[in-house]
Amino acid sequence: MKILYNDLKPENEQIRPRAMRRVNRLLDDSVFIEGSELKRFEENFAKYCGVKYCLGLASGTDAIRTALLACGVKSGDEVITTTLTYTATSLAIAHTGAKLVFVDIRDDGNIDPNKIVQAITKRTKAILVVHMYGNPCEMDTIRKIARKHKLFLVDDCSHAQGARYKGKKVGSLADISAFSFYPTKNLGAWGDGGGITTDSKKLRDAAYIYKNYGEKENVRNYSEIIGYNSKLDPLQAIVLDEKLKYLDKWNDNRRIVAERYRKALTGLKGISLVPMTVGCSYYLFPILVEERDKFRQGLKNLGIPTGNHYPQPMHLQECFRYLGYKKGDFPAAEQFMARVVTLPFYPSLKPAVQNKIIKAIRSLIT
Repeated sequence: MKILYNDLKPENEQIRPRAMRRVNRLLDDSVFIEGSELKRFEENFAKYCGVKYCLGLASGTDAIRTALLACGVKSGDEVITTTLTYTATSLAIAHTGAKLVFVDIRDDGNIDPNKIVQAITKRTKAILVVHMYGNPCEMDTIRKIARKHKLFLVDDCSHAQGARYKGKKVGSLADISAFSFYPTKNLGAWGDGGGITTDSKKLRDAAYIYKNYGEKENVRNYSEIIGYNSKLDPLQAIVLDEKLKYLDKWNDNRRIVAERYRKALTGLKGISLVPMTVGCSYYLFPILVEERDKFRQGLKNLGIPTGNHYPQPMHLQECFRYLGYKKGDFPAAEQFMARVVTLPFYPSLKPAVQNKIIKAIRSLIT
């Protein structure tokens, strides 16, 4: 039995018949940019998140950059963000011209609100948080900080489609939210894609102009600002719209798989479980392990693939050396990222397969 780290096929097979019928109609209509299919998904995803507006974009990175630009972030500004994330989050900030100001994390891998307060300066324009592994950040506290200091709050929801925080869906918790629809995400396209959600028409319209060549909606050949071209194409919108119907069910299945891991791994020597809230959507299942590389190699030798999300904090990435950070600046993140391992994890992971993974883990640590 070959054990997969992730298996996208069951979800894609579930939506294939309806999606392909819509794709065939799209081919007949030959509307390959924008159009009714994109609008339908944007409306449905906005409703799903509990907000007024959604815009589809070409990638999650574009979504973050566009959200920040819509908030007026520019050269000379500072954006406070976590050092534990994928590079795309930080690159999007850098592309606005703003200075990245990294802060440390809590034991759940999310940004530490207390560290945010300490990092605010007169140049701070926005706070950008990431809901790591699908686990929502402490948004009430962070929102109060943002409001007190008159800062924009932006959240990177790339791991957290369908996650809930105190009864509210992620995507409705910040001034403006950014999503990735990369194929491996809880809501994943058949290619790359991204999106923005917000309740603010002002932010929605500003974002639209940036991602549409600097042109206002329904105004062609007149660019008011230096914009760019970032579109979610209708084919991907069809796929996402069909998958959206199953997202809550798939996330429930993820929670079931996560609970099986938790029950089996709790109390095992040398393994720490990352705290997760009840509303977590479990994009991944991370554990913390001593001698991480040895542990991963041991599982590989037993036919168990693992991931590493993520191995190096942003403040130690070569591309951000110019910011002047050094090893030891954010000890919690550095220690977390030196130990984190993500286990095989997806909604259709069968108990028999998961038991083999658990058995392999136990064989390495006993």
